[in-house]
Amino acid sequence: MKKDIHPTYFPNAKVVCACGNTFTVGSTKEKIEVEICSACHPFYTGNEKLLDTAGRVEKFKARQAAKKTPVKKAAKAPKTEEKTAEEK
Repeated sequence: MKKDIHPTYFPNAKVVCACGNTFTVGSTKEKIEVEICSACHPFYTGNEKLLDTAGRVEKFKARQAAKKTPVKKAAKAPKTEEKTAEEK
């Protein structure tokens, strides 16, 4: 095996999350900065965290609410035996 080809291993590398949470892991980097971790990720916390850009979340929720409300349809007129000019 070749010598000196492996990176340096740091058994106590510090991980810093954007939420302020810090913990240590083993890594080839001494310090790791992440945007989301298990302390703030919605899957682990159970909290819904939505980043709204230009009202897109509200628009989506409004569309979903509109789909859930039943729309009353007008009764259809009975079919007549007469053919229109296009059908002839």
